[in-house]
Amino acid sequence: MEKGARPNWDNPMQFLLACVSYAVGLGNVWRFPYLCQMHGGGGFLIPYLLMLVLEGVPLFYMELAIGQKMRLGSIGAWTAISPYLGGVGLASVVTSLYLCLYYNIINAWSFWYLFNSFQSVLPWAECPVNSNRTGFIEECEKATPTQYFFYRETLDISPSIEENGGIQTNQALCLVLAWVMSYLFVVRGVKSTGKVVYFTATFPYVVLFIYLIRGVTLHGAVNGIKYMFTPKMEELAKPTTWINAATQIFFSLGLGFGSLIAFASYNQYNNNFEHQAIIVSLINSGTSIFASIVTFAIYGFKATFNYEGCLERTRLLLLNTFSLAEDSVTMANVFEWIEKLNTTYPQQFAELADKLETCDLEVELDTAVEGTGLAFIVYSEAIKNMPLSQLWSVLYFFMLLLLGMGSMLGNITAIITPLQDFKMFSRMSTELFNGIVCLFCLLFALAFTTKAGNYWFTIFNDYGATFSLLFIALIEVISVSYIYGIKRFEKDIEDMLGHRPHWYWKIMWAVVSPLLIIAIFIFYIVNYIMGGTPTYQAWNKELGKTVVTEYPIFGQVFIGLLMVSSISCVPLTALYVYCRKRKHGHQRRQRTVSTVSAQ
Repeated sequence: MEKGARPNWDNPMQFLLACVSYAVGLGNVWRFPYLCQMHGGGGFLIPYLLMLVLEGVPLFYMELAIGQKMRLGSIGAWTAISPYLGGVGLASVVTSLYLCLYYNIINAWSFWYLFNSFQSVLPWAECPVNSNRTGFIEECEKATPTQYFFYRETLDISPSIEENGGIQTNQALCLVLAWVMSYLFVVRGVKSTGKVVYFTATFPYVVLFIYLIRGVTLHGAVNGIKYMFTPKMEELAKPTTWINAATQIFFSLGLGFGSLIAFASYNQYNNNFEHQAIIVSLINSGTSIFASIVTFAIYGFKATFNYEGCLERTRLLLLNTFSLAEDSVTMANVFEWIEKLNTTYPQQFAELADKLETCDLEVELDTAVEGTGLAFIVYSEAIKNMPLSQLWSVLYFFMLLLLGMGSMLGNITAIITPLQDFKMFSRMSTELFNGIVCLFCLLFALAFTTKAGNYWFTIFNDYGATFSLLFIALIEVISVSYIYGIKRFEKDIEDMLGHRPHWYWKIMWAVVSPLLIIAIFIFYIVNYIMGGTPTYQAWNKELGKTVVTEYPIFGQVFIGLLMVSSISCVPLTALYVYCRKRKHGHQRRQRTVSTVSAQ
């Protein structure tokens, strides 16, 4: 290959797997099942699949086409469309940088849990003994062993964001390991990434399939799967169901980050990206549904385990209080005995009111958890009750690690590709430049390993990308449709594929997708304003649970800066280009006047 020539994927399969590895990430495992649970089980699939057709696939197709046509990263591609749009690419780079800073801390936690899985007894299976050896640690008894391990052993979390504390050595070492792995995956750019994706894109499916077989054979799994596929159609009448479906499609496919444009820029000019856009979108959504079946099977097992534990405690309470025969009260007839004893001994039964638990399987299944709470607490709690729990723990956290690392490949590529298009960076060797980017991200990401680091992680996770990505995608689709022009875009696609895009794509780009994004954008802004002061979940050691806490003033200011910093790149870049052109135009006029005067 000649010096300075743009590298290519070795074959179309590498590009396809890179897109799958990037798009199929942690959100498929922990966000989609949560939304299904919140919005009517199987009924949520209706708005989800509809939004995939109206919004997801068309925008995915559009970004791949731009990258393959321009053969540049996000900044260069949008500058080529119009110098005034260079800020769109810059906004994508800034947003991807924010994502890189906090995303790898999840991989660090996965490493930590993976290493701790190689023990005879999982450390989150039971509470540790206190220093006096007279009982269990009080904080753990008030919480649960899995919550204690995550909040105290893993994070050693502070009571609030205002109490920062020092860097946690264990977390910091795991974060360094995560960034070393990330660097090795991208060390030689697309040549390294192209080899790695064969593993990161496929192995998680092997683990998911193994977990599916194990999950459906667990006691009570059928309760969870039945819950998932039982639609609550009344949820479809709620606007939030449709908004969340559209948002999930949007973020699950990784639109607006610039990663897809970067990946596509390494394609051969005549690569059939149209088929690949459809295939990757379908694989991504199929994986979400597949992962949900596995998740709900484990939900069912956990809920049934807790429900039967509640029934057993209630059974023992009735036996001991009313001196009943051991085999008279069973878990099958415990509710009948409660009704019978309440009628026969009302006064004695009333004294049990404080001790008697309410056992309800439906309530257990309704308890919705997302994000780190699902990945590191709920799953851990289910795994500890499985036979051969260490094996299932190793498999699960290794899969989580691969999903996170696969997404990191795209996140880092979204930063390094557009920057390497600049002459000042292109002169540096790929290995050195990529190393500098990874080191820069690592040093800033160490802030997430402090005692208050999880609260800062929450800020970045909640506010670092959502607002800016909606804005970026809206500018992208409007720019292609109305500034670059649909007809011109059509000709570019025909030049690459040999045929013009179907009318469906054009209607989506010109009308449907922009309107949908505007609706989501307005909903997000209104929801943010109406929501009042932003809050977060602070860990309360005395209560052994998280409590809703308002962000302090500095936290609210930081949230505002975080949301504005990336989108401000768009108008500021346009203003800079305008001023520069005006200045150059003025200088040219002055030179012309000087020449005329000299004559």
